[in-house]
Amino acid sequence: MYRSHNCGELTASHINQEVTLAGWVQKVRNKGFMIWVDLRDRYGITQLIFDEQRTEKAVQDLAATLGREFVIQVKGTVIERESKNPNMATGDIEILVKELTILNAAQLPPFTIEDETDGGEDIRMKYRYLDIRRNPVKNSLLFRHKVAMEVRNYLSGKGFIEVETPVLIKSTPEGARDFVVPSRMNPGQFYALPQSPQTFKQLLMVGGMDKYFQIVKCFRDEDLRADRQPEFTQIDCEMSFIEQEDIINMFEGLASHLLKELKGVETGKFPRMTYDEAMRKYGNDKPDIRFGMEFGELNAVAQHKEFAVFNSSELVVGIAVPGAASYTRKQIDELIEWVKRPQVGATGMVYAKYELDGSLKSSVDKFYDQDDLKKWAEITGAQPGDLILVLSGDAHKTRTRLSALRMEVATRLGLRNPEVFAPLWVVDFPLLEWDEESERFHAMHHPFTSPKPEDMALLETNPGAVRANAYDLVLNGNEIGGGSIRIHDKATQSLMFKYLGFSEEEAKNQFGFLMDAFQYGAPPHGGLAFGMDRLTAILGGQETIRDFIAFPKNNSGRDVMIDAPSTIADAQLDELFISVKQQ
Repeated sequence: MYRSHNCGELTASHINQEVTLAGWVQKVRNKGFMIWVDLRDRYGITQLIFDEQRTEKAVQDLAATLGREFVIQVKGTVIERESKNPNMATGDIEILVKELTILNAAQLPPFTIEDETDGGEDIRMKYRYLDIRRNPVKNSLLFRHKVAMEVRNYLSGKGFIEVETPVLIKSTPEGARDFVVPSRMNPGQFYALPQSPQTFKQLLMVGGMDKYFQIVKCFRDEDLRADRQPEFTQIDCEMSFIEQEDIINMFEGLASHLLKELKGVETGKFPRMTYDEAMRKYGNDKPDIRFGMEFGELNAVAQHKEFAVFNSSELVVGIAVPGAASYTRKQIDELIEWVKRPQVGATGMVYAKYELDGSLKSSVDKFYDQDDLKKWAEITGAQPGDLILVLSGDAHKTRTRLSALRMEVATRLGLRNPEVFAPLWVVDFPLLEWDEESERFHAMHHPFTSPKPEDMALLETNPGAVRANAYDLVLNGNEIGGGSIRIHDKATQSLMFKYLGFSEEEAKNQFGFLMDAFQYGAPPHGGLAFGMDRLTAILGGQETIRDFIAFPKNNSGRDVMIDAPSTIADAQLDELFISVKQQ
């Protein structure tokens, strides 16, 4: 056998035992008469010692040739370390080596395999198999495994069954671009990779599966960022004979279970907020409620003075930043420049300092007196010592910009502690949203989301006011899961397609298989999908998902390690009846 123990388990209780270890050389310290080697595997590090007085010369000489990342096997005796290391699990012992075998020599790696490495992101992505040896990435992948196991155990215990659904499917409009796959056996026709298993899980409910889940790969051809990859993983779930409250209770239970088992965090009942309330108070539909700074709408007390900027604005809105009245002019100017960045898009910012003596001083004192500013403080909830920040303009854009500013200020103040968890349900989303470019309504979630029964009549008269039977689970300002009660009858689904601009022929062509299934007794059903990558990253205390994915793509959607995507041979293109247009 290559090893009797791993490199993380030997302690003082093993002293005088003969052991066999195998792993990678982390570090070599050669004093000539004494050589120490740190041997690493997935489980930890054990120190090896080669002593010219106790080690055969041939073994000592071989040890002198070792370099970083050599793969070796050693046999020896566990002895007590003279200089113990309390920061290592194996810090009380070392191995006096008797036999050394080099299983594989290694070139010097392009970056150091250390927790704090000298390798930039690009080089680490190219040599990802080396990056995985580093503790931060290794531990992230181990943590992801724990999340997946807890999910499977919890859902299986609640009567769910895991069912795999196809990866080669039909292209359907679901909001993002599909990745498509040409069919050699059906020239000129294409499969699509699933953006989600949405229609299949609904068909499983028609098939009587009742409670389904899978941890499934999904694909969207869209622009990337820190928390988005072209291929991502969902914890996909569906249930029959349920209402919205059943879904919320079930998956609130799962989220609470994960927080307790993985983070030791006990949660009470998750708060709930309507979509309209979230947009009004926080400017987005996934608010971070670990801290306050709720929006205060100031139109009634800031307009009709003589300040033209506010008077011409659809919305004047502000937040109170706790304890920031002490900000210097330089710090405030930095915030003003921050909101002017193209990514935010504001033209400026107004501020008011609420001094500890109760007075207020603003950047618009020419137009507003103390009584006016005290009304601002009252509406924003400002207290002495706080700083009031105000933006104005188009209502939707201004809320979005102030939401971004709120998060930026919270980050600067250290209010976004990754070890504090604040879950929240956001409910009552709009069913439809108007798209200016196509000049028609689109489904805010997907075409199978059920309208609120009490809003059905509004589909004819005011489609934009119809609320969806939909819900999102938010954690620390990130949407980690979302779902809806589905439409389960053909008539309502046909009506939904009509308001989304599908002709009868288009609806039949795209979703005829689902409509046909509804004719054979579809039960009331609904579900929810968690973003596995994002959920794991947040539970792991990180903002980016890449370290929780074994082999991620870069921001251009490329795998620089295997150089994909890449061109394919002309013969293969001919087989697929595809010609490539030169750029």
